[in-house]
Amino acid sequence: MTFSIIIVCLNAGDKLHETIESIRRQTERDYEIVIKDGGSEDEVTRAYLDEYADEAAQAGEETLAGRVRVYRSRDTGIYDAMNQAVRYVRGDYVFFLNCGDRLYDEEVLARVKERILRLGGGTVKRRYILYGDIHECRTGATVKSNPVIDDFACYRNLPCHQACFYDVSLLRDKSFDTAYTVRADYEHFLWCYYQGGAATEYVPVTVAFYEGGGFSETKENAAKSKREHREITGRYMPADKVRKYRFIMLLTLAPLRTWLAGNPVTAGIYQTIKRKLYH
Repeated sequence: MTFSIIIVCLNAGDKLHETIESIRRQTERDYEIVIKDGGSEDEVTRAYLDEYADEAAQAGEETLAGRVRVYRSRDTGIYDAMNQAVRYVRGDYVFFLNCGDRLYDEEVLARVKERILRLGGGTVKRRYILYGDIHECRTGATVKSNPVIDDFACYRNLPCHQACFYDVSLLRDKSFDTAYTVRADYEHFLWCYYQGGAATEYVPVTVAFYEGGGFSETKENAAKSKREHREITGRYMPADKVRKYRFIMLLTLAPLRTWLAGNPVTAGIYQTIKRKLYH
């Protein structure tokens, strides 16, 4: 099986159903869906979970393609839930899709699988993170990922987590560090790149509609995000390189660019300019 799509869930209601349906519309059927629920109590979410669990029980072990499996257990937060979910996956590549996010169109998995096969499929010895672009629902702009991951990209502009497909061994070798409550996915990507031996491969496809406005983007967590970013970059990058990149960010008016990218009025223009620069 190529893809294990993980959805962590807690009282998500109809958003869970919308996310699942966007996966089920894929023309590529070589995937499984692993739902990890942290103890939802609302009736809508529990009804969906029961429905998916019943479907899985009726399908049996022999029907794997497109199968939904539901696991219910308490967790300490989203990254602990993601760690728990990884234990159940059976695919070669893991993709995390949050409730409320949706795959962009029906060909996403097919196009990513095509690139995996071009890289050698299951016979290749290198471990890859494949990634594409996202479409932000909040701003209405398609955000192009950096087509080349290097040290500066690792410092400033990693692809959105909802656009990344991880070789499963990268997640089994190292779990998300739950000491980081906002940037554990960022820390894990840097470990993959600097210590896990991962190669990165850009796939020119818009992967997901990204709802945004989640836990890591709240105003209350902005200061914590900065602190965690400083600590993580200090762990993986030499101090002189970190100072250099901070200076570059200052010279290039990073706060202004962040505002332009996050403003619905200016986001489309900003992303168009960024796409041309990347090209």
